[in-house]
Amino acid sequence: MRPHASVLTLVAALAAGVGAPSPAVAQRLIASISTHRVMVTSNFTGDELLLFGAIEGGPQRKTGYDIVATVIGPRQNMVTYRRGRVLGIWVNVDSRVFEQAPAYVAVLSNRPLDAIAGMETRRRLQLGLDHLPLTQRAAVTIADSGLDDPFRRAFLDLMQRQRLYSEVTNGVTLMTTTFYRASIPLPATVPVGNYDVEVRLFADGKLIERTPSAFEVYKAGFEQYVSSAARNHGFLYGLTTAMMALATGWLASVIFRRD
Repeated sequence: MRPHASVLTLVAALAAGVGAPSPAVAQRLIASISTHRVMVTSNFTGDELLLFGAIEGGPQRKTGYDIVATVIGPRQNMVTYRRGRVLGIWVNVDSRVFEQAPAYVAVLSNRPLDAIAGMETRRRLQLGLDHLPLTQRAAVTIADSGLDDPFRRAFLDLMQRQRLYSEVTNGVTLMTTTFYRASIPLPATVPVGNYDVEVRLFADGKLIERTPSAFEVYKAGFEQYVSSAARNHGFLYGLTTAMMALATGWLASVIFRRD
């Protein structure tokens, strides 16, 4: 092919590309965390992680965007008891075991969830504490607890008072129309383990994009040594603890002995 012919072909292709409609670009949600590892030591009093990100691509919407970030911690079995009076004495008369319930949940949004999405959307996406799936076991029956279940309400109330469950409707700040930030609160009692973060982007009440992230809470120093010993060498750990208790009692009796 002659050089001028190839140039004419390239120009024609560019002209065709300019004349053709450009494909629609979908929004892309970016999320990042200030640190992906949180160390727990003996003087740990809590921490606060910074979640930030941006919305890229797509047309700008006049109605703006909404951001909902959900943080879910390690799962474990937890028990809720109901107390009652038996022969004038308050005792535990009933209980429910919540199977593999998250030990930590934080739902952060830029405005109330019911203003971001409708009931059906929130239920389908399990958005917010009201729609958090909590499977409970009573005797041999295992089922998801209903919203009005008294054990579920008591469990959520207890976890919120311990600051392990939270729903903050102004927890996300939109710095601009496309840039956002949020603070993830971690109390002093935060459990160790892996934490999953899911950031969802809403527009006009609909979910249009989501992106995951994660971080880890781990123990270090003497606390890590004790935790590992209790977990990996339970018998020796228990025996050592019992011997230390006996030695402490004997030492106290010697010090405070009256002749």
